[in-house]
This record gives sequence, C-alpha cells and structure tokens, in this order.
Amino acid sequence: MYRTGKSHPRVTCSFCGKGAEQVAKILTGPGVHICNECTMMCHGILAEELARDAGKAVPGVAGQPAASDLPIPSQIKAHLDEYVIGQDPAKKALAVSVYNHYKRLQHQEGKVGGVEVDKSNLLLIGSTGSGKTLLAQTMARFLNVPFTIVDATVLTEAGYVGEDVESILVRLLQSADYDPKKAEKGIIFVDEIDKIARKSANASITRDVSGEGVQQGLLKILEGTVAAIPPKGGRKHPEQPLVHINTRNILFICGGAFESLDRIVMRRINRGGMGFGADINSGKELSMGSLFRQCEPDDLIQFGLIPELVGRLPVIVGLDELDADALMQILTQPKNALVKQFGRLFEMENIELKFEEGALQAIVKQTLVRKTGARGLRSVMERVLQQPMFDLPGTQDVSEFVVTAEMVESAMLPESDVVAKPEVATRKATRKKVA
Repeated sequence: MYRTGKSHPRVTCSFCGKGAEQVAKILTGPGVHICNECTMMCHGILAEELARDAGKAVPGVAGQPAASDLPIPSQIKAHLDEYVIGQDPAKKALAVSVYNHYKRLQHQEGKVGGVEVDKSNLLLIGSTGSGKTLLAQTMARFLNVPFTIVDATVLTEAGYVGEDVESILVRLLQSADYDPKKAEKGIIFVDEIDKIARKSANASITRDVSGEGVQQGLLKILEGTVAAIPPKGGRKHPEQPLVHINTRNILFICGGAFESLDRIVMRRINRGGMGFGADINSGKELSMGSLFRQCEPDDLIQFGLIPELVGRLPVIVGLDELDADALMQILTQPKNALVKQFGRLFEMENIELKFEEGALQAIVKQTLVRKTGARGLRSVMERVLQQPMFDLPGTQDVSEFVVTAEMVESAMLPESDVVAKPEVATRKATRKKVA
C-alpha cells in the first residue's frame, strides 16, 4: 500500500494514470500499480461475466439449468412430493419428460451423437382441482426457468376479436424479463385445452374461431417456429418493432378436465367380444385416473381434438381424482398446506389456531360435496373462518382459537338457516379459549 511522504517516489495507477494523491487507495506491485477505482471497476466486470457464464449450460444458451445443477428425475419427483399430494404416476412422467427436455438442450441443442432429439410436449388429463396447474408451477419454480400459464378459453383464431395464439409467447417473454434467448428455454402451461375441442370428430364446414381455429394456430408453435411478436403485447402494426422467438425448445404442457372423455375410453375398453369369454369391465371398478391413463390418441380425436394437435402432444398423463384421504393430506401435510397458511394468518394476531380432528373431516366432507377438488378446500376454509377472522383482530384476551366440527357444519348452512338461529350460530362460530 502506498503511503505519502518525502521518502516515497511518485506512484501512478498503471491502468488509469491517476496519481496516488488523486485516489483514496493505490496498491503497488512489482513494476505495476492499481488504484481503488480501477479495482472496483474490474470487480464489477468480473462479477457480471461470472454471473452470465453461470446461467449458461452450453455456450450461447441462457435461461436453463446448468449441467451440474439439472436435477435428475428422482430429485424432481421428491421436490414435487413436498407440495403435491399423491399423483405419483403423473409426477414420474412429468419428471422424466422435463429432465429429458433440458438434457437434450445441454447437448449441442438437441443433437446427441449426430442424432437430433425432438422435444416431447405433455398433455395432463384430470378432473378439476386434481393438481395439474400446481404440478407445472412447482416444477418450473424448482428448475428456475421462465414459466407462464395461459387459459385456452380466451384464445381466438388470428384476425378475430380476442387474443390470438401468439399472445402466449408475449406472456412468456414478459416472465423472462424480455430476454428472447431466456424465453426460448421456458415452459408454457396451456390450461383448459379441452375447452377448444370442436363439436364433433368430423371436420366442421363452418368457421370455429375459438375451437378448431385455435387448435390450428397452436400447431406450428407447439412443433417449433420463429414467431414475430410485439414485446408489449397487443395487435401488430407495420411500424412496431417485433421480437422474434424460436419455439422449438419451449416445452408446452397442456392440461384439461376433459369431461366425458372417461366415457369414451370406457366404451372403447368394453367394445369386445360377446359370450362367456368376453372381458367386460364395470365403470365402477375403474377409477377416473386409471381410465385417463388408458387414453389413446383416437379417444382424444373423438373428444374433439384435431389429429395434428394430438400428434404434437406425445406424452399423455392421467391424474387421479382426489378422494377423502388425499384431500385430508392436502389439507394438513404439504409445506404450504391450508392449515399452515391460516395458522400463520392467526399467528400474526398472536392467536394460535387449532383444528379438532372432527373439524378437518367435516371440511373434507364439505369439499367432496362441492366436487371441485383441492380448490374447494380453500373455499370451505374461508367460509368457516370468515366470522372468526372478522371478530378476533384487535382483541387482547384471546390466545387460542379452536375449530370444531359443529363450527364447520354451522358455517356451511344456508344464510336463511343461520339468520333463523342467530344465537346458536354466534355461539358456535366464536368459540375461543381465553388465556
């Protein structure tokens, strides 16, 4: 370190030429010197370069997991297990497909040993609330890649009022901080894909702008094309700058409830011989998930998807319908379980929230009645805890609140019944333990 004084010669920075008197500090070495300003500048440049290299799995490719950081399928499934209850067959299929997708990107852009490996888009089939969206969201967050969810019901054929198919790429670009290279390695989840099915398996003689027309528009994007999109969304016009995105390496995951598809699969399975040797299965013996897992491309075509779109979704994954045991586990076990979420809300008011076993069973029972899957759990919980969350904030003498089965049943009564017995409803809905 240079010190000023008569016995020291004048020292200047070898990079910027400033003297020691012009800067705060200057480091000296054998025939070379560097000031604190140049040191900070070099540190910033190196940090930026290292951060940029860390985000590249192969030279020139950004926005995907590094080769050493790409988790194997068993690790992906283990992470999904922490947030999603059950659905093991779907988790395994999803983990394998996603792992193979990013593995092919890390090896010469899909060319392994001279063989070009194509991507495999997925189709998730399951009843509402079975976890299709949650699986895709959790996986994308774990891999730290750009991810967006698009509702297929708002899409229309290009040229008509509504959002055209290319608008889904705008949302992915926005989630990638407007970095096209990063967006090209992202994941797009197209929800409610079954809602754009055509009315029959036969080709329509009239224009179906929100059904078959959308399916036709999705074909090239799913397979791989270079799309020119306005970065801020909206309609294209000649003077607007466009961003070009190659969709060849974007993984598409489509999901839908596909109501009545189980009956189509069931008819095909039972279409067998007649007589004593015929193998006849009863619909009651097969669960919804097992029927969906036996789904064939012809079943989807009969449902209303065009053959070209079915061919671009080679991996078909069926999800199980949630029963009472699965809903109970979803309510209590995951990291972000509803019981833990509402417990945290009460904890902010310095109140401990507890649930009796009968209360949890009553919540599950009410959810099964609604037939909305895991989403129904939050709806029931909100209704049960609405009155306590209204009454308790600001109270000083309550340290614990216990939810009972009677409270759940009372909260789920129609409004007219609650008004008819206000004293009973109030007494059950505000049961609490004073510290």
